[in-house]
Amino acid sequence: MAAEATKIVDHWSSEAYQNSASFVPRLATKVLGWLDVKPDDCILDVGCGDGVLNLQIAETLSKGKGRIHGVDSSIDMITASKSAAAAADPAISKACTFEVLDATQLIHKPELQRSSFDKVFSNAAMHWILRPADTRFDFFRGVRNALKPGGLFCFEMGGMGNVAEIRAALLSVVSRRVGIARARAADPWFFPDGAWMRRMLEETVGGFHVERMEREYRPTPVDQGGVEGWVRLMGKQFLDAVPGSEDREACVAEVCEVLQTVCESPGGGEWLGYVRLRAVVRRI
Repeated sequence: MAAEATKIVDHWSSEAYQNSASFVPRLATKVLGWLDVKPDDCILDVGCGDGVLNLQIAETLSKGKGRIHGVDSSIDMITASKSAAAAADPAISKACTFEVLDATQLIHKPELQRSSFDKVFSNAAMHWILRPADTRFDFFRGVRNALKPGGLFCFEMGGMGNVAEIRAALLSVVSRRVGIARARAADPWFFPDGAWMRRMLEETVGGFHVERMEREYRPTPVDQGGVEGWVRLMGKQFLDAVPGSEDREACVAEVCEVLQTVCESPGGGEWLGYVRLRAVVRRI
């Protein structure tokens, strides 16, 4: 969910997210198990979204002295996070804080660069954060510097091949209107494989040791917004590259028509071809 440091462009709506992507935090069971939250953990959540997982994690932290600080570049998402925390049990909300922050600028936030966190956590955010190639190195440095020596970086993100059918449809449909170069430039995602990630962490940036990593194909049923809701929310930056609301609507209709063939299950319902890359990495 990255944005420019000087001007945050908010592509997100917490309401639309709940309608078309509420399964994202619900399907985080495995990565939360890898995070292995302890009551006294001090955790930084990078790309916290609407705060659903923060409140879930805070249930454990509230039993000790732990806390979780969530950052996200979306003002709308952070507003939703703070509202959810305010409505939660006081003991749980006390363990949660939230801040609007572009994760690519973490390295420039001194109070978060003091090696003070036991764990850094990120779920379903890094494939947005890592899209700009020129800020990847600083992003990982920012994560490393936030961790105590021996601390853990635990994440799940889109891996190589994630939603390939939707990405291909969007590239094809949008490029016919604005050209392939502009369509590629509008593509908001970066889906690496494990080899790239391990090399970046252990060699390019350094100071990390990958303890556990996997890439999993996980077909995922769509939310109540259906494929169209997903395309409108997650593919918004693709669609924004097309001038004119009528042309954008035509793009949505064409993409969804193509995806009807690919995403409809013979057994009923619609599915998306999610591929997840998750890891537990230790700062050394």
